[in-house]
Amino acid sequence: MSRPTKFEHHQYVGDKRTQVVYDLDTAPQDVIDELMEAGTYLCFGPDTLVEAANRGYSPHASARAAAE
Repeated sequence: MSRPTKFEHHQYVGDKRTQVVYDLDTAPQDVIDELMEAGTYLCFGPDTLVEAANRGYSPHASARAAAE
């Protein structure tokens, strides 16, 4: 699966509506497409799950599985 153009250099993207972070390499494509269409996304710097957690985001099941 290819990453969205805005996130070609990022692995994780957060959904501001649900405070969930997705791994762009393992998340379902339909979820990422809907998130990009809604425009309610956020990237993290540094691009890590730890930084996402510091901002109050919980990892999606696909992101947790990829991290293990």
